[in-house]
Amino acid sequence: MNLSSAAEVTLDVIIVIYTCAYLFYSRHKSRLLYPTRKPCCCKRIHSDAKLKDPFTLAQKDLNHLYDDIKKELFVSKSELKSLCDYYFDGKGKAFRPMIVVLMARACNIHSNRDGDLLPGQRSIAMISEMIHTASLVHDDVIDGSDKRRGKTTINEVWGERKAILAGDFILSAASMALARIGNNTVVSVLSQVIEDLVRGEFMQLGSKENESERFKHYLEKSFKKTASLIANSCKAVSILVNSDPEVQEIAFQYGRNVGIAFQLVDDVLDFTACASQLGKPSATDLKLGLATGPVLFACQQFPELHAMIMRRFSTTGDVDRAWQYVLESDGVDQTNYLAQSYCREAIRQISLLRPSPERDALIRLTEMVLTRDK
Repeated sequence: MNLSSAAEVTLDVIIVIYTCAYLFYSRHKSRLLYPTRKPCCCKRIHSDAKLKDPFTLAQKDLNHLYDDIKKELFVSKSELKSLCDYYFDGKGKAFRPMIVVLMARACNIHSNRDGDLLPGQRSIAMISEMIHTASLVHDDVIDGSDKRRGKTTINEVWGERKAILAGDFILSAASMALARIGNNTVVSVLSQVIEDLVRGEFMQLGSKENESERFKHYLEKSFKKTASLIANSCKAVSILVNSDPEVQEIAFQYGRNVGIAFQLVDDVLDFTACASQLGKPSATDLKLGLATGPVLFACQQFPELHAMIMRRFSTTGDVDRAWQYVLESDGVDQTNYLAQSYCREAIRQISLLRPSPERDALIRLTEMVLTRDK
């Protein structure tokens, strides 16, 4: 069986495998429980990896990232320029471009080249951050958010109409940069990201009556809204250096699994980060009517949550009750364990590439995804 066939596992099978694994996890909870901050399972899975620091290895290629983006967004109208530059202030971690840079270098070395980025690969790293940021601008309008990255959102400062136009302009600039790469396959792969973002947003507006369908819906939405950008960007940089579809699939599957794990941890932090830092919950997703992993798992112990999910926590007291049910259940633990499962698969995939410092850094990155606290 080739790698592409092996990757075509249905969500039904994933959930069955996960359920069996979680039974084992429950019996060994004291040793495996994520919140204890014990050494990450990723180290045990790939103990021979040197586990290079991802940020250090990618830093040289990311030094001028935001300056390059601002050049792409250059316009004469000062207000539009201010809107477009607002989030590209260089204070972000550039998580997605970092993965793209490391994957590009790892694929280059695997393909018997030196590790230096090709111009097109460097552009893809930049484009990934532009698409991501444009999606954040649009999400803030949809959600009515007033804070993003510690700053007042664009829609709060300039209004919703101008925020939407700014997001559109960033996407158009990303599309022009993409076209200049001159590779039709890469254009097709990254265009899929924008389609997935739109479809994922529509999926978020709905819910499923059936419990098993609801979890599939959640994982597919998580892929489209978060993981597709990482997966397809990783695939795009591999295409530019290697025509082997198996190598391209390795890059895609690594990004897919890391991206879903990232979203699962993000959903956990919505229940845990503020509780530990401020002494009170934020429950942002619940307030938006969203049932994420911790809530869906909590349903197994508190069936009362089903009705709340279907009415999107709209009745007075729903958010507080749902929050309490999640805390009293093992929903957070199960979501963390599922994130670990996705990271294990990401490590399995990337380990198929030839050893390199960048490959090892991508392995280390899975640990950082699981242990981040914001």
